[in-house]
Amino acid sequence: MATTSLLSIALCSLLVFNVCFAQVEQLRRSQQQRPQSERWRTECRLQRLNALKPSRQVRSEAGNSEYWDVEQEDQLQCAGFSAARHTIQQRGLLLPSFLNTPDLFYVLQGSGIHGAVFPGCPQTYESSPSQSREGRRESQRSGDEHQKVRPIQQGDIVAVPAGVTQWVYNDGNSPLVLISFMDVGNQANQLDISTRRFHLAGNPRREQQSQQQQQGQEGSRGQQENNGNNIFSGFDEKLLAEAFNVDVELARKLQNEDDNRERIVRVRDEFQIMSPGRRQEEGQSERDYNGVEETFCTLRLHQNIDRPSEADIFNPRGGRITTVDRRQLPVLRALQLSAERGVLYKNALVAPHFNAKSHSVIYVTDGSGRLQVVDDNGNNVFDGELQEGQLLVVPQNFAVIKRAGDRGFKWIAVKSSDNPQRTPLAGRISVIRGLPNNVLENAFNLSEDEAQDLKYNREEVTIFSPNRD
Repeated sequence: MATTSLLSIALCSLLVFNVCFAQVEQLRRSQQQRPQSERWRTECRLQRLNALKPSRQVRSEAGNSEYWDVEQEDQLQCAGFSAARHTIQQRGLLLPSFLNTPDLFYVLQGSGIHGAVFPGCPQTYESSPSQSREGRRESQRSGDEHQKVRPIQQGDIVAVPAGVTQWVYNDGNSPLVLISFMDVGNQANQLDISTRRFHLAGNPRREQQSQQQQQGQEGSRGQQENNGNNIFSGFDEKLLAEAFNVDVELARKLQNEDDNRERIVRVRDEFQIMSPGRRQEEGQSERDYNGVEETFCTLRLHQNIDRPSEADIFNPRGGRITTVDRRQLPVLRALQLSAERGVLYKNALVAPHFNAKSHSVIYVTDGSGRLQVVDDNGNNVFDGELQEGQLLVVPQNFAVIKRAGDRGFKWIAVKSSDNPQRTPLAGRISVIRGLPNNVLENAFNLSEDEAQDLKYNREEVTIFSPNRD
């Protein structure tokens, strides 16, 4: 009898492992089989690139949102990205919504709680019945259960697949600021080259109106959108009541018709949420992940990219560059995205290079830097200073060089590949270093000594320390 029980337990354990492994393997194979060419085909005939500021801003009750709309800029259309910067005040709640695109955001400042609801996954966070605000004992259905929530803090990269409902709450003592990159060119977007946010709650009428004004929308479609707010507002209230098995009055509240707080609302009462706590989450994030323990419902969504100890490239006199791709954060394999964090010290230089397999969308988080970008015809399409709060697109294979200003230069960049490839043109591992001397001599009409100088005078890898003048 004991042998039979042990055998049953072993078989069950093996079955659970195989199911989990099969889920991960299926996700991995599907992404390997999907060619990058399935991105939306966009025009990249750019005569000039520009440092971009937000094209519109919408104020809410407990914060504000600023937007870089893909429809407004040729370079954003080329890369297939739009962006948004959300400033959430203390006790502010960015209401639940979902997108037609993957969303990769970086926490610029502050700390908070991020929730993501994966369709079909169980509610694994449960609380016991407790005393209600009125002092009476709740019914047996009281307490709460919901899907996993995650503490986020400055320096975190958070990845959210298309169609996943997400919300953010500021539980800190300072504003929580997020810069969000939405990949409208991703194959997960089956609509059109625009960001469409589907609001689960609230009445974001001003946001919708400002977007329509930017896009110059007219006609019946624009009128329909002006009359609506969240997705529940378009349903008949009686059908909603029947679907949720509630009375009509409660169903009507889902539609938020008289709500003027916009997307970010202030939480009035105590915000009670089940969470293991920030310390436990941080301790868990330190362990090694091999991908097998991650199933669709338990995907790890965030990784801190600000830690100096995690840098991929470091020069003590120049700065550091850290990359988060599919190896550090496996969910990025499904999203076909990656992120880069750059920190340059005063007057330091990043070697001229190009991104062989991806577009790059750069956002300056601090300081300023001079950038030059060159296209396939050898034309300088950007030569200027990029300052804090500005955004610039560097299209695939366009060569770029960066020099930090007097206050240094920090940026976060999102790339349209989960396995990006940076190809330096100068330095110890550069293309020039890999060419034979005779090729350099004949290509550039150089002497033997000049070819040697060109190849070997710079021994640093990617980040170059400033010249000692």
